Amino acid sequence: MIGKLDDYLRFNESALSLRAQRQQVLASNIANADTPNYKARDIDFASAMASATAKGAGGMATTAANQLAQPNDGSTLPDGTPLLYRQPVQGSADGNTVDMDMERNQFADNGIRYEAGISMINQQIRNIMAAIQSGS
Repeated sequence: MIGKLDDYLRFNESALSLRAQRQQVLASNIANADTPNYKARDIDFASAMASATAKGAGGMATTAANQLAQPNDGSTLPDGTPLLYRQPVQGSADGNTVDMDMERNQFADNGIRYEAGISMINQQIRNIMAAIQSGS
């Protein structure tokens, strides 16, 4: 029974974890918007979710796939998700690739999706509690 409950909640749990990590990456991009030669980073949420789901965890979707490029330093998030470089839409004189409009939009979108994930988990827990109470 416990295993089935874990499986029931695992996808949204994994999605929330990945969203939280992505929020940190996006916040770092915003914080470094004025740092010369800083390269904006992100994750491919869809691939990360697919990978996590295949492992028995969870994941999510990102923007256009051509917007991200594989890093040459092999850096990853703590869960092993590759941290990718954003392809700059327009170059800057100081080598910084942070596009503040894009970063703010991605940050807000990711935050809204995180809140939606919390709402889904809360509803799942309410459903489980209702099933337990109706069974007794």
